[in-house]
Amino acid sequence: MSFEQFVIGNEPLIRVGFFVGVFALVALWELASPRRVLQLPRAQRWASNLGIVLLNTVIVRLLFPTAAVGMAALGVERGWGLLNHFAVPFWLAVPLAVVAMDFVIWMQHVMVHAVPALWRLHRVHHADLDYDLTTGARFHPLEIVLSMGIKFATIALLGAPVLAVVVFEVLLSACALFNHGNIRLPDGVDRALRWFLVTPDMHRVHHSVEDDESNSNFGFNLTWWDRLFGTYREQPRGGQLGMVIGIHGHADPHEVARLPGMLMLPFKSRGTDGAIKRRPFTEHDAGANH
Repeated sequence: MSFEQFVIGNEPLIRVGFFVGVFALVALWELASPRRVLQLPRAQRWASNLGIVLLNTVIVRLLFPTAAVGMAALGVERGWGLLNHFAVPFWLAVPLAVVAMDFVIWMQHVMVHAVPALWRLHRVHHADLDYDLTTGARFHPLEIVLSMGIKFATIALLGAPVLAVVVFEVLLSACALFNHGNIRLPDGVDRALRWFLVTPDMHRVHHSVEDDESNSNFGFNLTWWDRLFGTYREQPRGGQLGMVIGIHGHADPHEVARLPGMLMLPFKSRGTDGAIKRRPFTEHDAGANH
């Protein structure tokens, strides 16, 4: 059995193993050193947030049986993509592909904030009234399907190696759990990590009810893209403990903290709130970015 065959055959176990391990670690961290006091009972939110994760997993496996690694293996076999066309050595192709896919996910995140129809789907993620590791996994099934389509196209265009795709998928899951964690980091550690890794305090700004704050810090792993394209914001105006999490007009727990309400949220009114450029930046806002 080749390495690629082993990875493809065991990809679900690899991903689930890392997910469960990181989930347990961050969950214990949240209990030991929480950053904020949660508004809703953890059991209520976790049942809904993890319920939509389970639903999405089933849908993805039904629609995309071989997942992203299958597309990567097909691309390598047929010589698709830039990395195969230019015969980039494997040791260089893997990190290049991981960084490139990270950038594409960043652009996708900006896109779902910029296009009102896509924001309707993405606001399921932002409508959580609290912010903890399960927030990082709650996405509407239609957004997950859209994301998979973009991911498949990216893998084919890049010619990403199977190992790069597995590494990226593990990082995507682990970083989403970490940077959505309701955890406290020492200020010095947070400042140092922010030069390359998205921290919970950095990404929490993105979940503010204030539009100009939620339209910043789009990264999930690397902080480079937000710094490079001017969407990086250091802190929220209200501070980490004073900021309000969620979306204006969507504060009913029955709508945003229960699975049926989450699934129906994109099809309700008030679909443009939060979309990029709905509220202009002010001089005060610009100063808060420094």
